[in-house]
Amino acid sequence: MSEQLDILIFGAHADDAEIGMAGTIIKHTAAGLRVGICELTEAEMSSNGTVELRKQEAAAAAEVMGLAYRNNLQLPDRGLERSREQLDAITAEIRRCAPKIVFAPYWEDRHPDHMVCSKLVEEAVFNAKLRRYMPELPPVTVQQTYFYFINDPGPANLMVDISEHYERKIETLSCYASQFGGLGSDSDTVATPLNQGYVERVRYRDSLAGQRSMTLYAEGFVTKTPYVVDRLL
Repeated sequence: MSEQLDILIFGAHADDAEIGMAGTIIKHTAAGLRVGICELTEAEMSSNGTVELRKQEAAAAAEVMGLAYRNNLQLPDRGLERSREQLDAITAEIRRCAPKIVFAPYWEDRHPDHMVCSKLVEEAVFNAKLRRYMPELPPVTVQQTYFYFINDPGPANLMVDISEHYERKIETLSCYASQFGGLGSDSDTVATPLNQGYVERVRYRDSLAGQRSMTLYAEGFVTKTPYVVDRLL
């Protein structure tokens, strides 16, 4: 069954896409586009929260962003690898959703799963258009693949102005209380980079990106393929 999305975003874990591009997601869903997110893992190795809690938080974030679709491939957290099984799972997801545009994490990041996710998605996008690869599903040609930043800033060559939707991005991140909520009084919560003022650092990053493009807030992206335009003016 095809979901027929306009945009499909992949992340290794729930909250990856929200950190990197929740404002862009909200901007496009507000314009009536069908946007979906697919996580590769259930983040079962996370220091804080549980799989069930992360599912609830992801569902709440999806509602804030206005997603048309959210899925989880249940691949092993900290076990992502370039295997035929994992590539096929991602390729099948692309074919089921038939998106025009795919987003993946930038290929350099402090979290190894983010880097592997980037490579897997890029390869699956290529596989998805090959009609003799997994012929049981019709081929899908993605028009463009973009890469978003999670933990570490990078050399963006595309900026999206998200100023109008920024507070909804913060609301989206607030759905992940188990990750970004601070230490509080819960004795089971341990200190991680995510609960040490991480959301404010994301705000600063998006503000600096906005400064580069003369806007209040922006999210940056990278594409490996050149843009094609009819004319410049």
